[in-house]
Amino acid sequence: MAEQDDLFDLNRFVKAQASDYARALAEIRQGRKRSHWMWFIFPQYAGLGFSATSQHYAIKSLAEAEAYLQHPILGARLVECAEAVLLVNGQSAYEIFGSPDDLKLRSCTTLFAQVSPAGSVFQQLLDQYFHGEPDARTLELIGRSPENSSN
Repeated sequence: MAEQDDLFDLNRFVKAQASDYARALAEIRQGRKRSHWMWFIFPQYAGLGFSATSQHYAIKSLAEAEAYLQHPILGARLVECAEAVLLVNGQSAYEIFGSPDDLKLRSCTTLFAQVSPAGSVFQQLLDQYFHGEPDARTLELIGRSPENSSN
């Protein structure tokens, strides 16, 4: 795993989450994001955000997404946060995350659904909050069409 960490610099996420992960998870469980952690808790594919922070935390390939998901800390935390979102009842992604972070959630779940088995927590999030519709721009950037988006 250390070789993959070095290859993709996944440690940039571990460092960012060190001080904000517990707060992010608590905010999700409370049903309302209040602070700034979206980039490194629910990362998106490169090319979707243009701020320096967005670019720093962008996932640049499906291989990097797979490595992130397989990372013993990052993968477990991503799944834990995704499962926590699923447990928020009666609210839309917009009500939980606000804008544009609701769109970032959709992008993130689209990306990680591509490197996860069918029926994953990421597909469940797409189903529950986005009517099963993946983010078309994310699919375009990774070179997959919506019709061929399932893993």
